Amino acid sequence: MSDRKLAGQFFDAAIGLLQRVRDEDEDAIEAAGTLIADTVVDGGRLFAFGAGHSSLAAQDVVYRAGGLALMNLLPVPGVVGVDVMPATLGSALERVDGLASAVLDSSPLRAGDVLVIISLSGRNALPVEMAMSARALGVKVIGVTSVAYTSETTSRHVSGTYLKDHCDIVLDSKIAVGDAELTLETIEAPFAPASTVVTTALLQAVMATAAGALADRGIEPPLLRSGNVDGGHEWNDRVMTEYGDRIFYRR
Repeated sequence: MSDRKLAGQFFDAAIGLLQRVRDEDEDAIEAAGTLIADTVVDGGRLFAFGAGHSSLAAQDVVYRAGGLALMNLLPVPGVVGVDVMPATLGSALERVDGLASAVLDSSPLRAGDVLVIISLSGRNALPVEMAMSARALGVKVIGVTSVAYTSETTSRHVSGTYLKDHCDIVLDSKIAVGDAELTLETIEAPFAPASTVVTTALLQAVMATAAGALADRGIEPPLLRSGNVDGGHEWNDRVMTEYGDRIFYRR
C-alpha cells in the first residue's frame, strides 16, 4: 500500500469526522458561541485550557490572527504542551488530585467568566477537577471531549465522573477511543490521530459563531488581525487597549 493511499485515507477519515461534528454538534456550537458573545457583552473574560496535545487546540484560539483577542490561555506548569522533560511527566500530572484547584486559586478566573476545557478522554483528574472547581466559582464551562470515552473507559477522578459531567455545554469531537484513524496489517498499532484537526475546527467554529453573534447585536467583535499585513499592528494595539483589562497573555 502506497503512502499516498494512506494519506488519502487519513484525509477521508478527518473529513468524515468534520462532517459529523458539523451536523451533530450544530446546536452545541451555536450555544457555545452565544455564551462567549454574552460573556464579552457582560464584561466577562475568556480562558482556554488543554493538557498535552489537547493544549494545541487551546493555544490555537489565543492571540490568533482572525480570533477573539479576549481568549486567554490558562496555563498549568508542566502540562500545557510536550515541552516538559520528560514528556511523560505531563501525562502523570494530569492524574494528580488537587492540582486543578491550586491552579484556579492562583488564576484570574472569577464568576461570570468562561473557561473552555479541552480533554479528549475527559477521564483524568485534572480536567474533571478543573471543571468542577471552575463551576463552583461561578465560571461557565465549555467542555470539548470525546463522549465515546465515557462508555469505553473508567474515570480516573475520585468521583468516578468525566469532564462532560461538569460542563454547561459539551462539544463532542466524535473521536474514537485511542485517537487513531488508520490500521494496516503490517503495522501492529493503529496510527494517524485526528483529534487535533477536529478539536481545532470545533473551536474555530465556536469563535466564528461568537463573532457573528456580536455583530448581530451591533457590537464590533474584538478580533485580532495578522501582524504580517499592513496596518495589522495598529489594529491590534487599538483592540488590546480597549479590552486591556480582560487580556492576560501580554503581561
